[in-house]
Amino acid sequence: MPTNDDTRYARHLALNDFGSEGQQRLSGASALIVGLGGLGTPAALYLTAAGTGELILCDFDTVDLSNLHRQILYRTDDVGRPKTEASERTLSTINPDVRFTLVSRRPGATELLELLERADVVLDGSDNFGTRYAVNSAAVETGTALISGAAIRYEGQLVAFANNGTGPCYRCLFDESDEAIEDCSGNGILGPVAGLIGTQMAIDALRHLVHGELDDGVLRRFNARTGRWSESRLSRDRACPVCAVERVT
Repeated sequence: MPTNDDTRYARHLALNDFGSEGQQRLSGASALIVGLGGLGTPAALYLTAAGTGELILCDFDTVDLSNLHRQILYRTDDVGRPKTEASERTLSTINPDVRFTLVSRRPGATELLELLERADVVLDGSDNFGTRYAVNSAAVETGTALISGAAIRYEGQLVAFANNGTGPCYRCLFDESDEAIEDCSGNGILGPVAGLIGTQMAIDALRHLVHGELDDGVLRRFNARTGRWSESRLSRDRACPVCAVERVT
């Protein structure tokens, strides 16, 4: 690592189970972030500041004034800009060591597979089941770890899937009957709830990239009205249309 990394990452290097070896692993890693909203932006901030080698930023939306109370990468003068471009502009000033790849469109199935082949982990903070299903299918096919988060009103949740062929996948948790997804525009959201879930997604990603750890199939929920977390372990659905199908290798 360059000499100035000793200063930039000094607090990581001081961690006994992280140190220079962990920082080197992180600098060689790639993470795909799908959705640069209330979850994706804090996750991107922390992964950038931590020194992740490459961030692939995927979002086809533009910044809206109503985003600013929770999507913390953006400023008022970003309104109207593509979220990918506004994100890179801010993130590159935080850590010039990180490489950014921008995907400012909705990727098709083939492109999504190609992106996941490049990534060591994917963080999904998208706001519709169509995208979530597509990301999950590609993650299962490529065997890429998936960290999925959501937030609405005063509540947030996240769950991670190792996609190693033994545990559950996202479709084991949500099937087609759940497609009436709620959104923030109609239901509202307390801004820091999104920030908390996005930050926890970044923590999970760093644990995976540096230590190879992942709480596979553990669903965690947070209630901001009570300030409490709860968790439950998911079981694999043997009839799941995605992960129950034997993969061809």
